[in-house]
Amino acid sequence: MADCKFPLVVLPTYNEIDNLSPLVQAVLDQDVALDILIVDDNSPDGTGDVADELSCAHANIHVLHRPHKEGLGPAYIAGFNWAMSGDYDCVFEMDCDFSHDPIELPRFLIEIRNADLVVGSRYVRGGSTPDWGLNRRFLSVGGNLFSRVLLRLRTHDCTGGYRCYRRELLQRIPWDAISVHGYGFQVGAVYYAERLGARVREFPIKFWDRQVGRSKMSPDIVREAFKYVFRLALCDVGLMRSTPGAVPASKTLQKYMS
Repeated sequence: MADCKFPLVVLPTYNEIDNLSPLVQAVLDQDVALDILIVDDNSPDGTGDVADELSCAHANIHVLHRPHKEGLGPAYIAGFNWAMSGDYDCVFEMDCDFSHDPIELPRFLIEIRNADLVVGSRYVRGGSTPDWGLNRRFLSVGGNLFSRVLLRLRTHDCTGGYRCYRRELLQRIPWDAISVHGYGFQVGAVYYAERLGARVREFPIKFWDRQVGRSKMSPDIVREAFKYVFRLALCDVGLMRSTPGAVPASKTLQKYMS
């Protein structure tokens, strides 16, 4: 497969005023040529203003302002749609809180040469979450195992959000069928990618806990993800009618399989 010559990093933000500038600079410091799209959900702390300043200072930084907070999934979908209107041939997902180390960006571009989707994985050999507490580790490992077993997924880290997609795969995944606002969105994306026969590769990363700002994780997001996976699994085996956000691959993907 060909190299990615025009990569884009999609960076969703909500109240990340202290993290945005240093994170963008860390991305720019890597030895890769790429663009950055900051997708800001009208952050009340002024993150959107900082994004505009960065865009004015750097020709390869762009900003998409959204009117209100809708969650991670809709923000990424808006960023993907923006990317597809341009010439980008691969698109990154990346958090803005330094949980995802920008130093891994060149490795992604190597791995994507032989893949449609590359996942920076906490749960393959060499991956880790070095500064997590026991409760968070249990929740994450349990959520991954729950999703993998119920949806019969091969990907080890199906909730992780440090990823790189080829354009062709982004265009084929039925994003309108993944109406999930939180981290369940990542599970849905892997589910459809695997059902489409995409080549998914994982390589190990260290996932660091944020040092500045507040985590967006909440009990509601956890409950939403578990409900979504459970509904999707029931739909997938025909035990439940399709509902918004839980449409089985067997029905949804027919028009995307070509």
